[in-house]
Amino acid sequence: MTPIWTARAIAAATGGTASTDFTVQGVAFDSREVTKGDLFVAMKGEAADGHAFIDRAVAAGAAGIVCETDIDHPHVRVADSVAALNALGIASRARSHGRIIGVTGSAGKTGTKEALFAALERFRPGRAHRSVKSYNNHVGVPLSLARMPSTADYGVFEMGMNHAGELAELTRMVRPHVAIVTTIAPAHMEFFGSEEAIADAKGEIFEGLETGGTAIVPFDSPHYARLRAKAEKHAAHVVSFGLGAEADVRAVDWLSDGRGGSLVTAEVQESLLCFTIAQAGAHWVSNSLAVLAAVKAVGGDLPAAGLAFAEMAGLAGRGARHRVPVADGHILLIDESYNANPASMAATIGQFGSESGDRRIAILGAMRELGPDSDSYHAALAAPLVAAGVQFALLVGAEMAPLAKALEGRIDFAHVPDHLAAKARLDELIRPGDAVLIKGSNSVGLSHLVTALTNGEY
Repeated sequence: MTPIWTARAIAAATGGTASTDFTVQGVAFDSREVTKGDLFVAMKGEAADGHAFIDRAVAAGAAGIVCETDIDHPHVRVADSVAALNALGIASRARSHGRIIGVTGSAGKTGTKEALFAALERFRPGRAHRSVKSYNNHVGVPLSLARMPSTADYGVFEMGMNHAGELAELTRMVRPHVAIVTTIAPAHMEFFGSEEAIADAKGEIFEGLETGGTAIVPFDSPHYARLRAKAEKHAAHVVSFGLGAEADVRAVDWLSDGRGGSLVTAEVQESLLCFTIAQAGAHWVSNSLAVLAAVKAVGGDLPAAGLAFAEMAGLAGRGARHRVPVADGHILLIDESYNANPASMAATIGQFGSESGDRRIAILGAMRELGPDSDSYHAALAAPLVAAGVQFALLVGAEMAPLAKALEGRIDFAHVPDHLAAKARLDELIRPGDAVLIKGSNSVGLSHLVTALTNGEY
């Protein structure tokens, strides 16, 4: 396997000093994620100092270390490891010949990024790269860039933010040829105050576009005009996607495939494409249109993208579906435990209403960072729960109190303070034949319930 970095190249990029020659196959800043041949970047953080975990990283197979002190292992010594990681990401982007795509949005970032990678990897096997997990912040983005092989033909990078100005900094590091905004929704409202402010912050992604770049914007969004105006300041081409008849990339027709996914006919500018999406939910139809617009913009293959949609399994925490054995039968478990905002919560609950099962059980965690309107956003979930025919809702977190009040006399529910209390209710709650949805903000910890159910630990 061709190394992605040599000690000399790392030193040149970071301004550091190499102790000896070495090569690495990957990059990590968490010693728990180090695999054989990796470069471990030992960074000083608020909670821990990575230098304390150098020996653990070496034991896990690290071939080299970036650190701020001399050590008895192959290393590059730098003045500041955080700055060194940034520099390594910038150097990786500078040497790349590939077409780079940046993705942001209030929801759908990770799924769209994964679908783009799958589409481009199917077209050019072994030549596509993407950020892993949800590494989309000020340390995750440079790490993802630093991991990109110089031979990659395509790079797909997720970018997130919770304050104005953050995305502008990240996009200027990524320097995308194509920049996508998936959707605008009331996430991080306590930091922004309005959806318009969120749209402005998400629109910062266009500021880093390369000359001749393409901006891809959601036609169906109420903030479409605002996003398009921002895009036109920085992009040579603006492409819209959505269900509206005037969108540049639009779904001409779509319907359920009878297995939780969708059959879609899409018009991609002058091309017509029919394909199946394995993932459930109307939001995936929208995501797929953004993906097709980007594939077209970077010269990818649309039929290959269509095949990739059919092959994509659900992502952990973002729609993964499990058939879980329980006493005397099975349940359907839908794992949406990683993220939640009012728009994604309502859409997911709506989709849940089409799931078959003896009962529909919704385990919903609080939506965080919604600001002064948090109570009304939570209470508003009562209507979609009733419309979806949910028989029982287990509400988790103090912020769910307004929803509990709104559900009184409408459906059965219980309200518990945290995921530990929720886990204690699983044994009495779950029955064979149930369809169970678990969704909430990641910080609520509902992923522990997914683990408990899938491992039979309840």
